[in-house]
Amino acid sequence: MKIGVIGLGQMGRGLVLSLLRAGHDVTVYNRTAAKAGELLKKGAVSAPRISDACSGDVVMTILANDAAVESVVYSADGLLASLPKGRVHISSSTISVALSERLAADHAKAGQRFVAAPVFGRPDVAAAGDLSVIVGGDHDATQAAAPVFDAIGKKTFVISDKPKAANLVKLSGNFLIASVIESLGEAVALVAKDGVDRQAYVDMLTSTLFDAPVYKTYGKLIVEGKFEPAGFAAPLGYKDIRLVLAAGDDLHVPMPVASVLRDRFLTLLAHGGDKLDWSAVGALASRDSGTS
Repeated sequence: MKIGVIGLGQMGRGLVLSLLRAGHDVTVYNRTAAKAGELLKKGAVSAPRISDACSGDVVMTILANDAAVESVVYSADGLLASLPKGRVHISSSTISVALSERLAADHAKAGQRFVAAPVFGRPDVAAAGDLSVIVGGDHDATQAAAPVFDAIGKKTFVISDKPKAANLVKLSGNFLIASVIESLGEAVALVAKDGVDRQAYVDMLTSTLFDAPVYKTYGKLIVEGKFEPAGFAAPLGYKDIRLVLAAGDDLHVPMPVASVLRDRFLTLLAHGGDKLDWSAVGALASRDSGTS
């Protein structure tokens, strides 16, 4: 397929590598063009303008937040103005449910198709093509985009014919991951305060009660304190929890744990954690208990 990819952060670069490895023709656009250097050496083509990334079969966006997606879609040179009728915009960004709903409506009015396809997995997983892809969109559009999902992910989960449902599922998953990070950090601080070896404790947990990748990945990061360079930066985690709370407000679903997590992320950012991985939230309990 001929695929445009807009957004070359850590996840975007990983997606492009997987698409190239699968044999697709990939054109890339990023506001900071220098980020494309490595990818151009591997076969990607640089697009000087957003519109130049919109002439293929599909265009993917993998951007940091609602504002970044809006700027790419709604600008004079953006996707709504440039994507040919019938072509597909795949949004793999973690965005609000409200924006996803708006994008679906506006693309439909323009005769274009919109598929939400946020992903679960950190940058190394993206580069390996092993992401879990959460898909929402009408059947024809998701079928047209299937080769993209096959290239970037180990499994695709088609959640709904409504794109916004995929974004809601993605936000719910990030809420659960953040809950694991916070609760695991508190548990580690508790046992460490009484002299239990942190690494031995996490090894025990992840080989018995919690033998799952999320506990293994974040348990290791919390114990080792390896929060830089960030695989997923703390401000993005804070953004996602705020989006979870907004979705809860709209659906009249109380989420008291999410409210606690919002405050924990805000605490991390208030103490200069902007450059840290979001797993640094799991170190707050040790700091607060005097065991860090």
